[in-house]
Amino acid sequence: MRLHRNTAIAALLCSLVIIPNLPGQNKATGTPATTGTTGTGTSSLPSIPSKNNTTTTNSGASAPLQRSIFLSGKVMTDDGTPLPMGVAVERVCGGNIRVAGYTDSKGQFSFEWGKSQGVLPDAASSSSSDGPPIGQGPNIFGISSNNSGFSASGLTTENEMANCELRAAAAGFRSDVIHLNGHRSMDDPNVGTIVLHRLAGVEGSSVSATSYKAPKDAKKAFERGMEAFNKGKTAEALKSFDKAVDSYPKYADAWFRLGLVRSQSGDTPGAKDAYAKALEADSKLVGPYVEMGLISLRLGDWRSTADAMDRAVRLDPIDYPQAWYGSAVAHYNLKEYPSAEKSIREVIRLDVKHTNPRAGYLLGLILAEKQDLDGAAVQLRAYLKATTDPKEIETVKSQLGKIEQFAANHPK
Repeated sequence: MRLHRNTAIAALLCSLVIIPNLPGQNKATGTPATTGTTGTGTSSLPSIPSKNNTTTTNSGASAPLQRSIFLSGKVMTDDGTPLPMGVAVERVCGGNIRVAGYTDSKGQFSFEWGKSQGVLPDAASSSSSDGPPIGQGPNIFGISSNNSGFSASGLTTENEMANCELRAAAAGFRSDVIHLNGHRSMDDPNVGTIVLHRLAGVEGSSVSATSYKAPKDAKKAFERGMEAFNKGKTAEALKSFDKAVDSYPKYADAWFRLGLVRSQSGDTPGAKDAYAKALEADSKLVGPYVEMGLISLRLGDWRSTADAMDRAVRLDPIDYPQAWYGSAVAHYNLKEYPSAEKSIREVIRLDVKHTNPRAGYLLGLILAEKQDLDGAAVQLRAYLKATTDPKEIETVKSQLGKIEQFAANHPK
């Protein structure tokens, strides 16, 4: 009876398997869409306020003037160790996360609060994409497409900052936050220093030690590249990053950023080459492993995906839940179910806000492969409550019905 049940389960699972897509993936490039922008990152121009300090709505009623608010500050480590430029500064409003900008070579940052900048996607960032990819539900980075505290016009009202804070995003570090409640447009734009605390047990890094050894001309080229991309000038960014690595071939951070820009420009082979060069310069830089894994995942190269993502989470098991998810997807498709289960359970553990219900769905498929039909049914029922995609609902209902029917007809 046991052998018969196992054989029947194997036949059942052939009709259940679908390849889960990786949430938090830019639909055009495959890079983690962490900034809420796509393409070149250009934004619409801000509207012009009227002279009487009010704006007029379509109904003719007056509304309070929206002001453009500039903020600046500095990022540093708790032990005083300098960080290379390019550390992401995130604004968090009501749980929604956006990259506001990046630090310069002195650790300083500045940005206009309501302006949508073409900030470079960063694999180390925990920010969200511009919405659920390909109808797959909330992404693994944790945030919906509702960007609270962000005005598409480029202007903001002061009360939009009431539930907002700033933090730095650097893998291997925990960031203090700066609360913006009460900040007004006429206040000092300098909000102070964001302190990063190094985490124990994290071997990898989101910023490379090779940056400390870069000559001045390479650092200046790298900084110009970051500034260009933040303004949506992709071609200029490519030119500057190329100049940085030409000047200093071991500039791992510059190679990594060059790879990201090439990927956004549709140059996948060039991006892969840049990521490989980054890892040659610094094998502990985590971002290139994640990006290489994403490229392999899009190609369906599950072994390469698993190798890259597993390397990333060995270096940093805390800051890259998307790498754990990519690892789970790859191992699942390789039929390496114990490894897949380990990775997907890490995703669920790290996703404290339950923003990626698809992780539970994949766990359900893995449990079904392990012949834990009761556990699989629990996960699929939970996913049915979370997803709103009609096609997914139809598919999962069919899968759940088969599991429940089989379990009823083949008791343990």
